[in-house]
Amino acid sequence: MSDLKPARTRMAPSPTGRFHLGSARTALFDYLLAKKTGGQFVLRIEDTDRKRFVPGSEEEIIASLKWLGIEPDEGPGYGGPYGPYRQTERRQAYADHARILVDKGAAFPCFCTPERLAAVRQEQQKRKETPRYDGTCRSLSPQEAASRIADGEKYVIRFKMPYEGVTVARDLLRGEIATENRHLDDTVLLKSDGLPTYHLAAMLDDHLMDITHVLRGSEWLPTFPLHVQVVRAFGWDEPVWVHLSVFLKPSGKGKMSKREAAQAMTDGYSIFVKDMEGLGYTPEGVLNWIALMGWGVAEDDVMNLDEMVERFDVEKLTPSPAAINFNKLDHFNGTHIRRLPVDELARRIKPFFVDAGYEVDNDTLLKITPLIQERLVTLDDCIAFGGFFFQETVTPDPQDLVAKGLTAAQSAEAARRSLDILSGVDSLAHDIAEPPLRALVEEMGLNAGQVFGILRAAVTGQRVSPPLFESMEVIGKEKVIERLEGAIGALENLDDTPPKG
Repeated sequence: MSDLKPARTRMAPSPTGRFHLGSARTALFDYLLAKKTGGQFVLRIEDTDRKRFVPGSEEEIIASLKWLGIEPDEGPGYGGPYGPYRQTERRQAYADHARILVDKGAAFPCFCTPERLAAVRQEQQKRKETPRYDGTCRSLSPQEAASRIADGEKYVIRFKMPYEGVTVARDLLRGEIATENRHLDDTVLLKSDGLPTYHLAAMLDDHLMDITHVLRGSEWLPTFPLHVQVVRAFGWDEPVWVHLSVFLKPSGKGKMSKREAAQAMTDGYSIFVKDMEGLGYTPEGVLNWIALMGWGVAEDDVMNLDEMVERFDVEKLTPSPAAINFNKLDHFNGTHIRRLPVDELARRIKPFFVDAGYEVDNDTLLKITPLIQERLVTLDDCIAFGGFFFQETVTPDPQDLVAKGLTAAQSAEAARRSLDILSGVDSLAHDIAEPPLRALVEEMGLNAGQVFGILRAAVTGQRVSPPLFESMEVIGKEKVIERLEGAIGALENLDDTPPKG
């Protein structure tokens, strides 16, 4: 990175809904930049939009960041020297600074009613003009404005955007962006209830909290010239602006909508971080996946958080839109599952077994974890691949007990002879149990897939399982024999149909 000065970055979500992948990626890049440069990652809750406030949103934001492992250095619940970190608790600072802009002539009180503004917009639309404030209160004298305020008239404070000239703002990823001021509006900075809009609050807080880099979504590009003008009106140094790439729906056409989000859930996916844990995803897999959407490194690079910090360069981020690819999520999740130490993976899959109603003993759990680790894409796959280890009995589909090319009677005979062998061996360890069973396969003129397939269905209750002999050893000789006897009984009760094709 060209600039290794300690960076102060901030994640500044509004508690107006669920914490989604786009916000998580912004937080991740903020975290990586701060840690790479020895700086701080700040969480600030921008809760001034009280109409859209959703109870529990702030808690979900904090819990999601904690689960992902990218916890802030400062923020609500974390403390820090620049608090408070909720904007509703910083109300007086916004009012004071809005007044500073008014005194500088860079902002003005506006007494226009919502009804009047709506009428103005209608007239502008009829004339096919871009709706914008018409400047009615812009030229009021300070004395008249003060008098109307003293009389108790409701007002907002608007920014006085220059009518002429060009605003040139620099984005780290996109370079210089020039906008003619005549296309910009006298935007509201302070609402009539005394709370700020984002356009004042975020700029002020970034300044007061010494934020050096503002990473945010590209949806803020249309108001980027306004924000730069506000910062310059105060005479402050600008932060480094970084507008990140937008996430597109899996088809690559348009942004994710509620409809696509609902479809993702029916397919076993989610765009909300809090859901990821319940769906069996790992924080490592999720972080790796979202990091590569908008970061100019190879799209198959496998990295944990420490490796990301080591390699991160904010200038290598890309502005190109990135389509959400849930297959990539599965790929990275499975890869990171296989990177986990066995005891750590066992700890993570245990809650899924417990939630499924199994009584889990840790000794057995530690034995089966390496057997199923290579097969897991999500953590909850452990049920499909390992639930039978914790069942007293299994009930295979009788048809699964019939080997390909054999009748039920022939399959029963292979099962009986396998039972005789397993009953007579001292141990079901791979090196003890497998040789005599392979000899049986040769003697009966069958193939290993036929005999071992019968055994697999009998002792696991399913056609697909972890390695057969290792599984039998964990299940234990007594249960294996019991299950095999039950399978023989089931085969004997089947009609002796022609050989299974």
